[in-house]
Amino acid sequence: MPIAYASPLQAGTAEHAEPVDTVDEIFVAGRWQRGLGECLESVDPATGRVFAGLHTATVDDVDRAVAEGLRAAHGGWSSLLPHERARVLHRIGNALDDEAERVARLQTLDTGKTLTETRALVASAANTFRYTAAALETMDSAVTTPRGPWLTMSTYQPMGVVAAITPWNSPIASDAQKIAPALAAGNAVVSKPPVWAPWVTLLLARICEAAGLPAGVLSVLPGSGRTVGEALVRHPDVAKVSFTGGTATGRHLAHLAADKLMPITLELGGKSPTIVFEDADPEQALAGVLYGIFSSAGQSCIAGSRIFVHRSIAETFTAELVRRAAALRLGPGTDPHTRVAPLVTFAHRDHVAAMVDDAVAAGAQVLCGGAIPTGERLASGAYYPPTVLTGVDNSATICREEVFGPVAVVLPFDDEEDLIAQANDSVYGLACGIWTADYRRAWRVAGAVKAGTVWINTYKQFSISTPFTGLGDSGLGTEKGRDSIRQYCDQKSIYLDLSGEPIAWATPGPTETRKDPSR
Repeated sequence: MPIAYASPLQAGTAEHAEPVDTVDEIFVAGRWQRGLGECLESVDPATGRVFAGLHTATVDDVDRAVAEGLRAAHGGWSSLLPHERARVLHRIGNALDDEAERVARLQTLDTGKTLTETRALVASAANTFRYTAAALETMDSAVTTPRGPWLTMSTYQPMGVVAAITPWNSPIASDAQKIAPALAAGNAVVSKPPVWAPWVTLLLARICEAAGLPAGVLSVLPGSGRTVGEALVRHPDVAKVSFTGGTATGRHLAHLAADKLMPITLELGGKSPTIVFEDADPEQALAGVLYGIFSSAGQSCIAGSRIFVHRSIAETFTAELVRRAAALRLGPGTDPHTRVAPLVTFAHRDHVAAMVDDAVAAGAQVLCGGAIPTGERLASGAYYPPTVLTGVDNSATICREEVFGPVAVVLPFDDEEDLIAQANDSVYGLACGIWTADYRRAWRVAGAVKAGTVWINTYKQFSISTPFTGLGDSGLGTEKGRDSIRQYCDQKSIYLDLSGEPIAWATPGPTETRKDPSR
């Protein structure tokens, strides 16, 4: 059954009026309260309309959430049997299904994403909670191989309180990938949602509360990274941080974590290569390349923004890619015909536009897009068109730095050795796409390219059962997969003596006599 709480209808045009849950409250240790921090205005990027205000959390809220989280975890949540915690996670997953349309529409309003995408993200989040629950019920400790007269075991215990700092480009899916395994491990979680898109995480907290998650086990504290994020990472009782976001911020947080000798998981930026060999199926490759860079309006760490095309097909492939990119429909996320929705904010749209302008000034040629739309239908939103550039090599800034928008650069290559050298000439190592009919070559190149995830004849397909990681400046640690729960556990080894004999070192030998300890 859907949960029962207020869902006011915001004013606006019929096209953009959406049911949203935007009460000006944050969630601190099981209590809903108005924040005492600065007030953030939330703007619908499709219309430029301010639809809500939210007062953010303070450092005092961080202290209270962590203290109450420790008490809630140690006071009952961590002592529940695995199947009992799993039962709550199942209920959360099922409640997300019940509330799927509500959550999707709120995320579209807050981020501008298409409803097609936000519905898929909600389904992914629900499945993440259920998969994690199943993994928890079947996650065993290990009895290790005996090397002496002992029974030896490796066990896993909750850390206490962990912090989850999530990004604005896919909040509900990122929330689930961090919160579900951390809760499964028996921890309390303090979540800091993105400043640009906080509402979905707050709605998730209401869903978790209604599903029976004990008070104090989850807090959601919206606020700036400098205030709330830093306070969480620096807090002495936060045992681990999982962060998804920009590389510069991730590097800063890693330094703070190192000062505490605290583990941290970082999912950071990318400049992912998409490789099209001469024998690739053209329809399959074109569809995959377009989806890889222009879905989510390019606002994805795994976006295939460097398109390497074998020189023998570069001209014809690029011409068709440009034709199809230019035909992609821009529009609000609520329009079912939209393929490229607005960017998350006007400031971010302007940043993307500035990067393209700088590339053109440095010699890049614009094959399509490349300018902020001025037509009446799109003028009020934070739109930027699908943009394809050429005329630069892999050393250009536009090929080195993450744009995080619908901007791709086509780069021809001559042979496999040349291709691998160019693909790996990047500080990032997050993802890669390979398009070829030769699976021996695909396997060979997949092994040679520096990337945590490689797709062969597909792109941006995910499974919660498959680990996700980054190399180089793309991050540290692993998310997802069956062992994701153990990323939020402390491992402990236990030795149980089976011999019944004293340790020989402390036992006198046959020629020794015991000394009177009183002398």
